[in-house]
Amino acid sequence: MRKLTNIAVLPGDGIGPEVVDQAIKVLEAIGERYKHDFHFTHGYVGAAAIDKTGNPCPPETIELCKSSDAILMGAIGDPKYDKDPGAKVRPEQGLLKLRKSLELFVNIRPIRLFENLAGLSVIKPSVLKNVDFVIYRELTGGIYFGKKEKGDDYASDECYYTRHEIERVTVLAFEEAMKRRKKLTLIDKANVLETSRLWRDVVMAYSNKYPEVEVDYLYIDNATMQVILNPSRFDVMLCDNMFGDIISDEASVLVGSLGLLPSGSRGEQYSLYEPVHGSYPEAAGKDIANPMATILSVEMMLRDAGMIEEADTVQRAIDFCMEKSILTEDLNPNINYSCSQMGDIISTLIVEGPEALKTKSLHEANSTIV
Repeated sequence: MRKLTNIAVLPGDGIGPEVVDQAIKVLEAIGERYKHDFHFTHGYVGAAAIDKTGNPCPPETIELCKSSDAILMGAIGDPKYDKDPGAKVRPEQGLLKLRKSLELFVNIRPIRLFENLAGLSVIKPSVLKNVDFVIYRELTGGIYFGKKEKGDDYASDECYYTRHEIERVTVLAFEEAMKRRKKLTLIDKANVLETSRLWRDVVMAYSNKYPEVEVDYLYIDNATMQVILNPSRFDVMLCDNMFGDIISDEASVLVGSLGLLPSGSRGEQYSLYEPVHGSYPEAAGKDIANPMATILSVEMMLRDAGMIEEADTVQRAIDFCMEKSILTEDLNPNINYSCSQMGDIISTLIVEGPEALKTKSLHEANSTIV
């Protein structure tokens, strides 16, 4: 079991602080039930960090993360920067700096459907049957980190990869495939891009080391169609930075809400967990955000730390809420619970079990929960 005691908390912007607060409630509930002692230290990143220090990722935030066992992050982004594309300092720069400074070279995004929420997706239920896959996205290389140039009449972004950068995420993807259905799909554009051809070279070489894993290769344009037309074909999906960014957001359509998608970013020494969704500033402070993705990110954190029983307990509590339609308004506009109520409910399920909800009244709710 990997040590998990000191947790750096970076709430970020918009709804980030609200959903992170619920995830902390869940960790505290796990601590109470299983006698773990978690310590939380808060830091700044994104627009909140710019407002506080002028830097989207100040040095003290990096040091806090490096001295912690894991990092829990909310969301980054503020509309005032979106309206100024020429801004020299932007919230997103903080996220990129964090990934690069901590060498978080892979982002892992599980795509799992909750059966009774299938109706929320725009995709036909028959297409969604048996959808359960995970995306391994390279996170610190490629076009997002390549050399950039801009003149009055031109601009360029270099897409650059080394064999080592590709190999380290490829190994993790193959190892994950061995634990699952033993199928790996590389998403690339090898008919056009030299970087994609290097990705294929690496994956083909490693496929010989994992003969039990069936490997197929899809161009990104075909892959984006297959995610919608035949998503059950995927098991482990391996992508470079930009393609992984695009296709993982597209996959949220299958689930029905970005509020249900967690993620974990890992490196050799550090790991960071965050929801896939953005900062959703329109909902900030209204207590209506969906904290499920952040709580599921905590489930990933616990599982990665070897706390399997604890992670299973969080998953069961979330499954219970899904089955009983205990949901926020993005998932159930007719009978909905607030962001803070969801944190309280899941925490109660963890510590006391479903029976406790029959008599417990939470916050402004006057009736019993279930």
